[in-house]
Amino acid sequence: MTLFQSILLKMYRNSLKHAAQRFYSSKNIRNIAILSHIDAGKTTTTERMLFYAGKTRFLGEVHRGNTVTDYLTQERERGITICSSAVTFLWNGQKINLLDTPGHIDFTMEVEQSLHAVDGVIIVLDGTAGVEAQTQTVWFQAEKHSLPKIAFINKMDRPDADFEKCITDLSNKLEAKPICLQYPCKDSTGNLCDYSGKVLEQNLIFSAALYDLIRLERFIWQSETSGRVFNAVPIAEESLLRALEEKRNNLIDQLSGVDDPLADFVINSDGFHKVTNDLIYAALRRATCQQKLIPVVLGSAYKNVGIQKLMDAVNDYLPAPDERNRLYDCFENDFAGKVFKIVHDTQRGALTLVRVLSGEMKKNMRIITDKGQAEVVSKIYEPLADEYREINNVAGGDVAICAGLKHTVTGDLLVTSTTSLKNAQKRLNKLVDKNSSILQNIPDTEFEDLSFDLLNEVCSLETHIPDPVYFCSIEPPSIAKQNAMEIALKQLQREDPSLRVTYDPVTGQTVLGGMGELHMDIIKSRILTEYKIDADLGPLQIAYKETIENPAKSTFDIEKEIAGSKQNVSVTLELTKNSKHIFSLDKSPENAQNLQSLRPKTLQMLRKACLAALERGPKVGGQVVDTQICLHNINIGRGTADSFVMAAAGQCVQKILNEGGTRLLEPIMSLQIIAPNEKISSILADLSRRRANINDISPIGNKNKSVLVDAPLAELSNYSSVLRTISSGTASVTMQPNGFIHMQANQEELAIRRAQGLE
Repeated sequence: MTLFQSILLKMYRNSLKHAAQRFYSSKNIRNIAILSHIDAGKTTTTERMLFYAGKTRFLGEVHRGNTVTDYLTQERERGITICSSAVTFLWNGQKINLLDTPGHIDFTMEVEQSLHAVDGVIIVLDGTAGVEAQTQTVWFQAEKHSLPKIAFINKMDRPDADFEKCITDLSNKLEAKPICLQYPCKDSTGNLCDYSGKVLEQNLIFSAALYDLIRLERFIWQSETSGRVFNAVPIAEESLLRALEEKRNNLIDQLSGVDDPLADFVINSDGFHKVTNDLIYAALRRATCQQKLIPVVLGSAYKNVGIQKLMDAVNDYLPAPDERNRLYDCFENDFAGKVFKIVHDTQRGALTLVRVLSGEMKKNMRIITDKGQAEVVSKIYEPLADEYREINNVAGGDVAICAGLKHTVTGDLLVTSTTSLKNAQKRLNKLVDKNSSILQNIPDTEFEDLSFDLLNEVCSLETHIPDPVYFCSIEPPSIAKQNAMEIALKQLQREDPSLRVTYDPVTGQTVLGGMGELHMDIIKSRILTEYKIDADLGPLQIAYKETIENPAKSTFDIEKEIAGSKQNVSVTLELTKNSKHIFSLDKSPENAQNLQSLRPKTLQMLRKACLAALERGPKVGGQVVDTQICLHNINIGRGTADSFVMAAAGQCVQKILNEGGTRLLEPIMSLQIIAPNEKISSILADLSRRRANINDISPIGNKNKSVLVDAPLAELSNYSSVLRTISSGTASVTMQPNGFIHMQANQEELAIRRAQGLE
């Protein structure tokens, strides 16, 4: 065979392989996200999955900067995941679309976007640390989306790994119901052992074993094959077998408590001895999909142990697309898709990640968004991080990357036509029934008023974008780079909705708002490396908020002649305390009749103007929160322009804020510090100087302790470096926002002086 013929044959085989991947039915697809605290091993686990599935030919390592999903320069330099990445691979006849998400709190928006596109999640726990701070955050994010979960306890090769503690943490900290499918094979000192009981050296592992509690077998991974080969060995030791049989019976007992078919079989068969493995697998799948239990598997991603069984668990227990999202049946065979992420490629432009909900998306297909924007899908790619393999179509339930969508943003619903959208709306309204199984996951509150657009309420992505905790100014290196910087910021903001870009009319500066110091640092680095703009970021400023001290009421009168037309407005407003921004009308008899005569358009403009005025408080320009605006009276002169009315309402709000005064609210951060026992006293002494509140100190193993702290963000500038100095590099810290609190008078005065540049 000639070289040319061999190349053609290889291309033909690849085309058949890709065609097979493209036309997997919905029941053979698994869309999953992998979530965890930072450094628990998400990316390493993903890398092993790709390797064992045959998608890659070598094992990438985070510390070497050669992993598939961490492809940004900043990710490889820092060894952390910053942007969610999608990869596709086949495993045992199933197609798995996996989203590798960040574990750092600064990039929690990436996690939120990803959860809209998946049907289940893998929660990765560090076997040495259990459930950590960010683990709780991502867990409750998944809970909000009603996603079934599998827990993977990683790093079980380490001597200080504590499997029982991880299970206890799942129950106590997350209020979950874990069910253990495997058990570690360790010696009395906690080291992983091989099947003969030999202690395995940490860097000289020849084989590692785990017990399967369902099949009552020992799985042994051979390290000389990089974990590719693993064998199932029957357990010969009588005492060990009896102990594992007892654990298997406990598993069946726990499972039968939540699964009626299995419970009926156990009762009718008078015991556990007749329960087959297939009955257990079927019951586990039902219980997992109904979110009654959390299957727990374990292993060591870095040492190539347990990953194949984790992928088996994904196929066996997590739901297929056609088992969820039944509301999208209202589109029947018409195409419908959700946009859950946008990335920018230097050669291909904006690339849109779409979860196809129904129908089929084809190359060169014309579509519209739920906002009426017309688009054309110029190309479709199969997801593999930053590698793009072009395909012609993608079926319902699958995930793909689209090129050519210019106006689409995260959260848009894509459909074939306006007619398709209206028809789906009609079908969905007919299906509204509280007792219908397809609506069982919708809260009852959504049935109180069906006058809203039900299709948009259910189908659109209404992602909550968290408030920034830091902001800073950004300046281009020269006037010539101004337009290029604005384009770069627009693209970055389209990728990352948690990045706020605003223009301050007072200072004439462009202001960035972000989720933390790392977030802002990454944005600056990406502007430099990807857009070649050496932008100058000003010093980080804390995003304080303001709130009114006491209820206040005032009337604002203004009369002015503009271009020969007399403009006249008199408005009376009252600001009161309230947990939400609310614009209401005075219902007293003397004012109700006057207000009822206002046009709906005028009321809408007044509401918009008043709430906009609360975006900038009088002390440091922070957003005014926990405030209700009540309109008592308004008189609008004949011929007065709408813009003049809006300006008068906004100035009335500002007048009340200036006269009544406001108080500052400062952001509070929750910290988890893990440090050696001998360093704890020095760390606590430093925290006491930072106005910190110590919530809990608990031991981790024999050598370390975990300290849970609430501290003002103003006191935590560069705290990671300070902590490393205090602990001689042995301590670690993670932090996340935990709301706002009122400031003391002396601290408030200091914050105002800093905001004015006087400190």
